[in-house]
Amino acid sequence: MALKYLHTMVRVKDLEASMAFYELLGLVKTRQYDSEAGRFSLIFLAPPGQEDCPIELTYNWDGDDGLPSDSRHFGHLAYGVDNIYETCQKLMDAGVTINRPPRDGHMAFVRSPDNISIELLQNGEALPPQAPWDTMENTGHW
Repeated sequence: MALKYLHTMVRVKDLEASMAFYELLGLVKTRQYDSEAGRFSLIFLAPPGQEDCPIELTYNWDGDDGLPSDSRHFGHLAYGVDNIYETCQKLMDAGVTINRPPRDGHMAFVRSPDNISIELLQNGEALPPQAPWDTMENTGHW
């Protein structure tokens, strides 16, 4: 039996804020499905050139009352980046909290507007430690 990765789904409360976050991260919308009958939208985003590795944002038009609210059972999404320091600076400049700074030049964590933990990993070898990242403390939990 062959197994093929399809997508990772995360439920979002504010579609506009979530779309802005994931686009800031570098993902692009690949497709969208809106269901009038079900009153929901599915928006698929992926890194450019990797459309076969999408995240699915599920937005319920009437809210999520009655649905589980603790996203910590999910874990995290992970993305490789070409320069972890530049990526974290771009996110920080846009108001995103760097929960676990890339002190080691290899790994950082941020959170989406819906509290989804996002792991950023340096592609290839870790970059040499660099100020101010090498002395930054963690903020919150990741």
